[in-house]
Amino acid sequence: MKKLSVNNKNIDTILVLDFGSQYTQLIARRVRELGVYCEIYNHRASFKAIKDFNANGIILSGGPDSVNEGRAARAPKIVFDLKVPILGICYGMQTMAVQLGGKVDTSDIREFGYAQVTVEGRSSLLSKIKDHVDNENKALLDVWMSHGDKVQQVPDGWIITSKSDNDIISSAENLNLKLYGVQFHLEVSHTLCGSITVSYTHLT
Repeated sequence: MKKLSVNNKNIDTILVLDFGSQYTQLIARRVRELGVYCEIYNHRASFKAIKDFNANGIILSGGPDSVNEGRAARAPKIVFDLKVPILGICYGMQTMAVQLGGKVDTSDIREFGYAQVTVEGRSSLLSKIKDHVDNENKALLDVWMSHGDKVQQVPDGWIITSKSDNDIISSAENLNLKLYGVQFHLEVSHTLCGSITVSYTHLT
C-alpha cells in the first residue's frame, strides 16, 4: 500500500479533486474522521502534482456545472492511469461516466433534497448498509440529492447498484477497476450511512 511521509510518519492518503462543490471541505473532513490523511487539489492540478501526491485513492467532488456544457470540467487522464480506487460524487460520478464511455442527460426530474434510493443487485459499495427495507426486502437508503443531470447509461463494465424513486440511477460501480460513483451526497449528515459508505469504497 502506498504511503505518504507526513511529520516523519508513513500514513494512508486520499486526494480529493475539487470541481467547485460547496461540500468539498466536508468530503475531506469525512475522510479525515476515518483516520485517513486527505488533501484537496483543484481539478486543474497538474499531472505531476497528482502523481507525486501518491494517493491510495481519489475522490472526485460534486460541482455546479453540467458535464454536457462546452467547457465542462473533466477529471485529468492521470487519475485513471494511476489505477487506484476512485469515488465520484454527483458531478464526479457524471464526469467519470462521460469520460469512460457512458452517457449523461439533462433530467426531466431535478432531484434536490431528501430522497430514498433502492439498492439494486449486488453492490460492493452498498451491500452492507441499509436504513430501511421495502416489501421485497430490498435495502433502502436515506440520502441527500442535488442534481439536474442524470447518468442515462453507465460505461461498459459498470453495474447499476441503486436507483431513486424516480427510476434515476443513483449509484454504479466497476468492481474490477475499483471505480465507484454515487449521485447522492454521502458527505452530508442527511445521508445517514454516508460515512460508512466512504469506508466501504476500499480507498484505504
